[in-house]
Amino acid sequence: MASLTPITDPADPRLADYRDLRDVELRKHLEAEHGLFLAEGEKVVRRAVEAGFAPRSFLMAERWLGGLDDVLATSDAPCFVLSEALAEEVTGFHVHRGALASLERRALPSVEEVLNGARSVLVLEDIVDHTNVGAIFRSGAALGFDAVLLAPRCADPLYRRAIKVAMGAVFTMPWTRLPDWYDALPGLVDAGFTTVALTLADDAVPVEEAVAGVDRLALVLGSEGHGLSSRWEQSADRRAVIPMREGIDSLNVAAATAVACYVAARR
Repeated sequence: MASLTPITDPADPRLADYRDLRDVELRKHLEAEHGLFLAEGEKVVRRAVEAGFAPRSFLMAERWLGGLDDVLATSDAPCFVLSEALAEEVTGFHVHRGALASLERRALPSVEEVLNGARSVLVLEDIVDHTNVGAIFRSGAALGFDAVLLAPRCADPLYRRAIKVAMGAVFTMPWTRLPDWYDALPGLVDAGFTTVALTLADDAVPVEEAVAGVDRLALVLGSEGHGLSSRWEQSADRRAVIPMREGIDSLNVAAATAVACYVAARR
């Protein structure tokens, strides 16, 4: 059972994991250095613990303890109990539903492990917005994709905002980072996948056509601003586009992923 520890001082050093949560660059450095990540909200905290991530500690307002009492019963980590006003002073924002948890990161699996048994995977190149990464994980999980591969410069799926938007899908969807950006897509072809890149290239065909008849699919998505690099666009087996009207040629990458995943799931 987690030990309940009342906190009245916002400078208490035991709260170090929870400070400055709005400072993205500081948090990325701190979380990488200490091998931790933050989960926010009752549902997300529960899903993280149920997925097997080991809690370092919990931070909660007293009125939210009952909602997570079964989760707290499974852990020996301390649970810091403080007022919602004090929690906001420590973290720098209003804590959604009064619950946060700091959890241990796990070593990332190899690409081979993530692809083992997978039929449909998402491959992300340089998508740097945490909200977009979280939304892509959520759409992929909801629409039957089996795994996600991220290029080295993609945003962290275990950053608090990505986790929240993904509704915890980052805990259950297998994922890892690609060690080799340049030959990533040829490597997927060698592993038995057909790579289909979402792009506005002149030879792109409607996504329904591009995924038709594909057994093992790797759906490739590019950055928010410039889309896919020329290397990835040209090395993909097929190029696909979502047909649009009213003079609009593209969607936000998270929205485009949801549409393409829905089409691919029906192939």
